[in-house]
Amino acid sequence: MTLLLLVIAGGCGALLRYEVELAVVIGSKASYVSKEDAMDHVFGYTIMNDVTARDLQKQHLQWFRGKSLDTFAPMGPWLVHKSAVPSADNLTVMTRVNGEIRQNASTSDFIFDIPTLIHTISSGITLEAGDIIATGTPAGVGAYMEPPTFLKAGDEVELSITGIGTLKNTVV
Repeated sequence: MTLLLLVIAGGCGALLRYEVELAVVIGSKASYVSKEDAMDHVFGYTIMNDVTARDLQKQHLQWFRGKSLDTFAPMGPWLVHKSAVPSADNLTVMTRVNGEIRQNASTSDFIFDIPTLIHTISSGITLEAGDIIATGTPAGVGAYMEPPTFLKAGDEVELSITGIGTLKNTVV
């Protein structure tokens, strides 16, 4: 699969981290959806790098500032229709930083499955076509390594999910 090169601004904070996440793209309006009907509202999937500036996040005491800067949350390389991914509950998710595997898990290990996420979110927030749900990330985030390891300028981050492809980001 081809790689998509995106740039992540590394100068915003000294404690910059990556998180591979399966991104679920909603295809039709969903409000108070049951778990049984939740997948009827999914259009497809892509990969999201949930980039976080941990130092800014800690200063602000909310996730918004540390996760919402320009160039954060890159997605891709494709939007894959759900018919091309028959079962999203057992996909391999992996992150490599400069070629070193940092995250390697399965979506079957996620705390909440996709139907539960859609049911829970749609119970108070109406989801519209085009909305994106990031599913969370597996173990291996640099902040929890021993010693803690953060991204720096020049690092290449490759995030892969079975059946979707590989998203490549370079920190500048």
